[in-house]
Amino acid sequence: MRWHEFLASYWRLSPLVRIIFTITTIICLFGIVIHIVEPRTFLTVFDGIWWALITTTTIGYGDLVPKTMSGKLVAITLILLGTAFVSAYFVTLSTKAISKENALSTGELPYTKGGHIILVGWNERIRQLLAFIPPNMPCLVIDETLKRLDVPTHVHFIKGNPTHDDVWEKANVFKAHTVIITANQHKNEVEADLASIVTLLTVKALHPSVYAVVEILTTPQVDNAKRAGANEIVETNKWISFLMANCLSSPNVLHDIEQFKQHPIKRLTVRDEWIGMSFATMLNELKKENVLLVGIANNQHVSINPPSHTIIQSTDELIVLE
Repeated sequence: MRWHEFLASYWRLSPLVRIIFTITTIICLFGIVIHIVEPRTFLTVFDGIWWALITTTTIGYGDLVPKTMSGKLVAITLILLGTAFVSAYFVTLSTKAISKENALSTGELPYTKGGHIILVGWNERIRQLLAFIPPNMPCLVIDETLKRLDVPTHVHFIKGNPTHDDVWEKANVFKAHTVIITANQHKNEVEADLASIVTLLTVKALHPSVYAVVEILTTPQVDNAKRAGANEIVETNKWISFLMANCLSSPNVLHDIEQFKQHPIKRLTVRDEWIGMSFATMLNELKKENVLLVGIANNQHVSINPPSHTIIQSTDELIVLE
């Protein structure tokens, strides 16, 4: 490699790598020089490198010391040159650490891992949701008005507009497990739904196969959310109305529904040995595993508490409470 090509490659390196490379070169070079200048004091090249290392780092054990005028001149040159680069090394390290901490606190630090859940918006729903998500599941919050201090320390935070591609790139949406989009609490219902749909379109354009759950407040926008690619749609207002209506017909029903927090609803893939069993038989089989069968789902419809003689098919999924 020619000299100018080497310099071009050198300056393309990051500042920290350049400093480390320069310090290593200086230590090795002066280690060789001091061995040549004072071979009786520095018996091997390694002794010279050892002396150069402890000199540039200002440790100075004093076990090896130049004794001749030439050796001392080499030492002076090393101290003036090497110490400056070592100081620059520590300054660069400190600057990087501070910059990273500042980027983390301001929501500018990109997320580099995968398999995470991305939560859009910061509101009481997200706070409650985080309480249900297992601690070992990595989570990330995107919000454009939030401050880092408002988010739990174990949750990564990206500050920015969720309709912008660069924000999703920082959130590493390409490796995300799930995206959950909540309604913007600072907008009216229609505007919040439109913002959620635009956000969903942005997500699906970048990562079409990501599992996306979106909160929709107004019924007319449900179809638009489906067209935008939502895998699941949570109609918050409809659910609240449903619960309130049940309160009218069945007092204390909300207290009963609260118990579902301890027994989450799940879908089970039908095992081979279950195919052909009746719903009643399957109910008893799952009870042995402390699982309550409540319904059957397939591509056509969902049936809650179907007739006892209903036969389990290979294409079915079992709706259970664990």
